[in-house]
Amino acid sequence: MLQPLPGTEIADFDTPVLVVDIDAVQRNIEKMAAIARQAGVALRPHAKTHKSPIFARRQVVAGAVGVCCQKVGEAEVMAAGGVTDILVTNEIIGRVKLARLAGLARIVQIRTVADDAEAVAWLGKAARSAGVTIGVLVDCDLGHARTGLADPRAAAELGKTIALTDGLRFDGLQAYHGSIQHTEGWQARKAAADAANARLQGFRSAFAEARLACAIVSGAGTGTFAFQPAAAGYTEWQCGSYLFMDKEYRDAKGEDGGPYRVFEHALTVLASVVSVAGAEHCVVDAGYKSMSVDGGDPEVQGLPGWTFGFAGDEHGRLRHTAKDGAARPKLGDKVHLVPGHGDTTINLHDDYYVVSGGRLVGVWPVAARGRVR
Repeated sequence: MLQPLPGTEIADFDTPVLVVDIDAVQRNIEKMAAIARQAGVALRPHAKTHKSPIFARRQVVAGAVGVCCQKVGEAEVMAAGGVTDILVTNEIIGRVKLARLAGLARIVQIRTVADDAEAVAWLGKAARSAGVTIGVLVDCDLGHARTGLADPRAAAELGKTIALTDGLRFDGLQAYHGSIQHTEGWQARKAAADAANARLQGFRSAFAEARLACAIVSGAGTGTFAFQPAAAGYTEWQCGSYLFMDKEYRDAKGEDGGPYRVFEHALTVLASVVSVAGAEHCVVDAGYKSMSVDGGDPEVQGLPGWTFGFAGDEHGRLRHTAKDGAARPKLGDKVHLVPGHGDTTINLHDDYYVVSGGRLVGVWPVAARGRVR
């Protein structure tokens, strides 16, 4: 596919395409790094958001201790791209995946999580076969009811098992609660995080009674880091979406009751108006195959009064829903759309078109796109 040269204006981009404002990204990176430093917590951003070693290295340069990955395939891409400290925040099951994970431990610092003694035995066998040591965190369920042990004493027993398994190193706890990240309303989200923190104290007490030192307690996210500080027991944050921000996080509300604007929107899907034949709407060339739907409809940026609705695989419908607002876009106009959910939208695209001052800096690959194994 023919790509534009550096310096090309956004108006000349072929569409639909992911556009990243690198200046806003860098401000977000530096702001989160500063917040973590002030809070006395290490930052380990989740790379499942950007899926790019280029962005990961920028985060590390700004002070991150490494990255999180959700899948071994993502970790392989990060390691190949120069990231040297990786936590795979998912249970790894299966001979092939375990061998790949152990292979990574030969070249980078690798940790993963576990919630089952049999899985720990398999992990230990893979580590010994590869002649490596893999750090393991006990995955604790703080209320998400997805993976992780809900009983603190059972979690502590698993910690003992990890510590006694050759090839493994017990490193602490994973205490991430994903389902509260978008809880709407600052106070409601704080209450949900406080409840999770209270559950964490039960886990920490059980591990202390078992005489297991937890060097790492990893958790929190873009929606909850403000409520899950070092004082609550966390040693590192797994925030990821702060890098680009999306509509879903913004709409979760900030402390003042308005939109959550701690970080800037830095990523949009750029679309072109391809039809103005409809009397009440116009159509752009971005639909379900350009933006995910799990976070709701995207927002039309810079066009007050206009809303987006999906109109098929390759089409979106813009409607004017306010009495005032911006003028009707013209045929060929470019429209920026802020995704409802950034992570799953990014995974639909091969490349980022990285811009500064309205002009192209470069085309960067979404290198771990589709790495679901």
